[in-house]
Amino acid sequence: MLEPVLLVNDAAKYYGLYVAMPSFQDKNVVCSGKDILSVHKEAVRIGYKDPVVLYVPEKDTVLIF
Repeated sequence: MLEPVLLVNDAAKYYGLYVAMPSFQDKNVVCSGKDILSVHKEAVRIGYKDPVVLYVPEKDTVLIF
């Protein structure tokens, strides 16, 4: 079985939300919310030119790609 890959620091705080991070290398969340466009706009507004926005699924949700 594969080990889970954590893309966001402190993911438990953000279950069910979209989060913006400076990059895939910097996993610190700069803002979060329920609407992807609002989260992106807020990240840009506070100075992140090209933020990475991800959805953090609820705990124990299995995603298969």
